[in-house]
Amino acid sequence: MEGNIFEKILGQDSLFLDRKAFDHAFEPTTLPHRDREVEALVRNLVDALNGHIPSNMLLYGVPGSGKTVVTRFVLGQLREKGREMGQPVRTYEINCRQVDTRYRVVQTLATKLSERGDAPIPFTGWPTDRVLEQLVERMDRAGGVHIIVLDEIDNLVERAGDNLLYNLTNLNTILKRSRCCIIGISNDLHFTQLLDPRVSGRLGQEDLIFHPYGASEITDILTERAKTGLREEVLEQGVVQLCAALAAQEHGDARRALDLLRISVQKAEQRSQTKVEPRHVRLAQSQLEHDQVTPVLQTLPLHQKLVLFSIRINEDNGLRNISTGEVYRTYSDACLNVNVEPLTPRRISTLLNELDTLGMIMARNVSKGRGGRSKQVNSAIPKTVDAITTMSDADPLIAEAARCRYRLQSHL
Repeated sequence: MEGNIFEKILGQDSLFLDRKAFDHAFEPTTLPHRDREVEALVRNLVDALNGHIPSNMLLYGVPGSGKTVVTRFVLGQLREKGREMGQPVRTYEINCRQVDTRYRVVQTLATKLSERGDAPIPFTGWPTDRVLEQLVERMDRAGGVHIIVLDEIDNLVERAGDNLLYNLTNLNTILKRSRCCIIGISNDLHFTQLLDPRVSGRLGQEDLIFHPYGASEITDILTERAKTGLREEVLEQGVVQLCAALAAQEHGDARRALDLLRISVQKAEQRSQTKVEPRHVRLAQSQLEHDQVTPVLQTLPLHQKLVLFSIRINEDNGLRNISTGEVYRTYSDACLNVNVEPLTPRRISTLLNELDTLGMIMARNVSKGRGGRSKQVNSAIPKTVDAITTMSDADPLIAEAARCRYRLQSHL
C-alpha cells in the first residue's frame, strides 16, 4: 500500500456543505410550521422588554416536535432585542437529564453568573441553601430579567423531587433588583401530577403544547436544512419524502428525520457515489434501528430479558397477539430451564408495561365481556435486529434459555 491511507478519502468531494446543519443543536434561521408556538412564546416573553415579569411556562410535546429549537430561536431574538433597547435579558438552558440534582442545577446557574473575583462554587460540598443565596446575590447584581430554561424538567422532578422548582418559582419574592421567569420543557404531559399543587400552580402559569409534525411538514423542514447543509442536486427524487414518511411513523420526530437524511448522505459518500438514493435511506434506517435498540436489549434486567425472550420465541413459532397467560407460561418454563425463581404474574404485567414504554413491545387491552379484560402483546423490535441473539450475547442465562426446548402454542 503506497502513500498515506487517508489520501484517497481526503481527495473526495463531500456531498455536505455544512454537516452542522443536521445536528440537533443547530439553530436554523427559519422554523417551518411553528409560527403559532413562536407567537405564543413571544407574546409572553415581550414583558421582559417592557420591564415586567413574564409568566412561567411549560412546553409539552413528543420528542422531535421542536420545543427546544423554538425556545432557543425565540430567546436568541429576545436577547438581541434586549441589547438593542438597553434592557438586559439573560437566558440559561439546563438539560435536566445531564444536570439532575437540586444542587447541580443551582450551582450551574450561579456559576454562569460568576464574575472575576467571585469565589468558585464547588460541584459538591456546600449546603444547597448557601448556593441558592449566591445565585440570588449574583442575579440581583446582574439586574434585568433572567429566563431559566429547564429542558426535560420531568427527569429532574423524578430524580430530585419538586423542592428546587419551589425555590426557583419563589425567586421573584426574594430578588430586589432583577426578575426571573422559568420555562420548563417536557415530553410528558402528565408530569405535573407529581408536583405539589403550590409548585404546579406557579410553574404552569401558561402551557404550550407542540403537536407532532406530519410527513409534509417534516419534508419542508428537511428541504430547508438540505439547502443549508448539502450541495445542490445531490438528493434524488423521493429521498426527502421517504425520510419524512419514516420519521412521521415515529411520532413525527423531526430529529429522527434529520438523522436519517444525514446518515443517508454518509452512506452515499462511503460508496463514493455522487447522488443520495432511496436505498441509502433504507440503509440509514436499518443502522438507526440497530443503534437505538441494541443498547436497550443489552442492558435490560434479567427478568425483562426473559419476558421479551418469551414473546419472541412465541412469535418465531407463528403466534401474534400473544396473551399474557401464554407469555407467562413460556417465561416460567424459561426460568425453570435456567434455574431462576419466576416472578409473580402481577409483577410480569408490570414488566410488560415497562417494555411497552421502552418501545420494545406493543401491548393492548382486550375486552372479554364478562370475563373481564386481558392484554395481548406483540414485539415492536425491528426485523433487522435479532433480539434473542443480542440478549444472548449480553447475558449467558438468555443464551442458556435459548438452547432449551419449549412447549409452545402453535399458530392455527
